[in-house]
Amino acid sequence: MSDSKNAAPVDYLLLLVLATAWGAAYTFIKIGVETIPPVTLIAGRTVLAAALLYPLMRLIGVRFPGDARSWRQFLLQACMNSVIPFTLIAWAEQTVDAGLAVILNTTTPIFTFLITLAVTRHEPAGARKLIGVVVGLAGVALIIGVGALGGLGRALIAQLAIVSASVCYAGAVIFGRNFAQMHPMVPATGSLVCGAAILVPASLVLDQPWTLVPSLRSLAALASLAAVSTALAFVIYFRLVRTLGSIGTTAQSYLRAPIGVAIGILFLGEALSPTAWIGFVCVVVGVAAMTLPARRAYAKA
Repeated sequence: MSDSKNAAPVDYLLLLVLATAWGAAYTFIKIGVETIPPVTLIAGRTVLAAALLYPLMRLIGVRFPGDARSWRQFLLQACMNSVIPFTLIAWAEQTVDAGLAVILNTTTPIFTFLITLAVTRHEPAGARKLIGVVVGLAGVALIIGVGALGGLGRALIAQLAIVSASVCYAGAVIFGRNFAQMHPMVPATGSLVCGAAILVPASLVLDQPWTLVPSLRSLAALASLAAVSTALAFVIYFRLVRTLGSIGTTAQSYLRAPIGVAIGILFLGEALSPTAWIGFVCVVVGVAAMTLPARRAYAKA
């Protein structure tokens, strides 16, 4: 069941902030992987973000729960919301433009809706949402389908990896309802700590980070990714899951798409192909069709 009755006007402003923070993440990742391997980049992202959030938790008097069940939930949330999707996206952006990555990752509400419809059924479905799913998936097919026909090899696999990350995010936003009774900083920091516990050993084994020579540009991107697109974004994210519900929270995806594409164009000089632009429009329209009715309902609540 959604907690939309707890939504306030500030939540919709926070939705825009979240969309901007996550829209910028794709450009930060693109710059980061220039000289930092994906697993190490994401390990650094989670460690730095957790290191930023934990002192703030202590400062405001918030504590971690002491029971094993909560930590198991943090671990599962970490896998779905950071370890797997962050790493997939970082790996994919070695060959995929940041703008294209944000478009493909904007499909999270589509998969959130499909999981909700097929499994949890905790939020209502409707004809407009079903139409949104069809239009959004058509957009993805336009983007990825061209790559498949052109035999782009690894680029196609990378695009599918980003879509897989979207499925992970969909599961995470639904599972995030389990933390509704906690202060938002608790699951945000707890899941990052668990994610770091997985990613740091993986980085040590796979990348031997002490042998790397990252550029200042990549290090700055990593710092921004950790502070803005992870620490700040996660606190906002868990608050919105509690107040707007899972599908309502993923509404930031149709805001994130144009923001992320614009940032990629401005700072990386990227350009989308005509087919990608058509797919982009389909994805944004599809996601908007799915989430805007829910937002109207929240406004009336």
